[in-house]
Amino acid sequence: MKSPGQGSGIGRAKYDLTVPPVVCFGHGRIAEVGRVAAVLGKRIWLVVGNHSFDACGGREVLLDGFRQNGLGFDEIAKSCGEPTVQQIAKAMCNIPVNQQNVVVVAVGGGATIDFGKALSALATNMKPDSEESAEEMILDRLEGVGRGIPIVNPPLPFLAVPTTAGTGAEATRNAVLSCPKRRFKKSLRSTLMVPRAVVLDPELIGSCSRDTIAASGIDCITQLIESFICRFQWAVPQALVLDAFPQAMSALPRLLENPCDSNAQSAMSHAAFISGVSLGNSGLGMAHGVAAAIGVECGAPHGLACAAMLPVALRVNQKVAKRDLAGLDQALGGKRLPAEESAQRLNDRIVELCRLAGTPTRLSEFGLRRERISWLAKHSGGNSMKGNPAQLTSVELESVLESVY
Repeated sequence: MKSPGQGSGIGRAKYDLTVPPVVCFGHGRIAEVGRVAAVLGKRIWLVVGNHSFDACGGREVLLDGFRQNGLGFDEIAKSCGEPTVQQIAKAMCNIPVNQQNVVVVAVGGGATIDFGKALSALATNMKPDSEESAEEMILDRLEGVGRGIPIVNPPLPFLAVPTTAGTGAEATRNAVLSCPKRRFKKSLRSTLMVPRAVVLDPELIGSCSRDTIAASGIDCITQLIESFICRFQWAVPQALVLDAFPQAMSALPRLLENPCDSNAQSAMSHAAFISGVSLGNSGLGMAHGVAAAIGVECGAPHGLACAAMLPVALRVNQKVAKRDLAGLDQALGGKRLPAEESAQRLNDRIVELCRLAGTPTRLSEFGLRRERISWLAKHSGGNSMKGNPAQLTSVELESVLESVY
């Protein structure tokens, strides 16, 4: 696909566009979750974060909304960190038997939303009789792991309420699960898994710590950039990114200084959602491919791993994707420069943003041992890396990773 402004046109291209059918955005809209859920069912299975649900300030408003709309509710699971196969297997064995008129509502960060998405999909597609059998059934449904059994039955209706602005999980068709026992991080994926509804209340991110805002914010920006320049790019996701990217680049520094800046909250929440729509309908790249492997090897938080890898990925892709990178840079304003210089200016801007956020810049900061770089390079493949504009061999990637150790 040609870069923006080159008049590529749609021609005979084919595309699929998948987005949540209902999206409610705006401050205070957590009060409407009950109304939205009541259209989908009569009873709520609530999945919450370990701390985020209590901290976000919306708990009582949310539960009052359930009551006012005649919805019963049960808190059936609490996520703790990025979801694992074992956590989902345990939850599957403890969910209520009666699924009639159930709506799964997840309130939390990207990990909590992925937890809820996985639970809603697996609840209608497998019936385990033990945690061990549940684990095997989950493995058989993960990409590139087991027997490749697809999600064929429609999941329970799923409603996402993010309390962070970064992952875009509220807009995607997959749930990322890790398996510490087998040392991988893979996706449960189906177009059926796109949330039936999303309620985006920017005010909920006001309780996030500076570290969470930094990690999730850089994750969002990485997703916007990588989906814009990836090999599977196309017009609609790119147009959405061009709107959201400048907002995110402006809002994140303001949120880092003041998490209660309502305008910055709105801009960042919107950008995070758009990043999910864009990555889900195009793809990602090297930063996300390596970040997943760092997470497996070192237990590094995903957003921080993305932050360390984003400037590196921009350098790697600067030559082959210079027109697209220049398009993003020019959307931020400033003197118009030749494409190569503009692409370099974008990298400089990202480096400065990461410095301001205080995120890691070297792989050694995650506790990675130098002798594990080869393993890291070999295990950074998968769907994300397939989208990288510059196609790298494992040996070439290893050399890149050595340079930022």
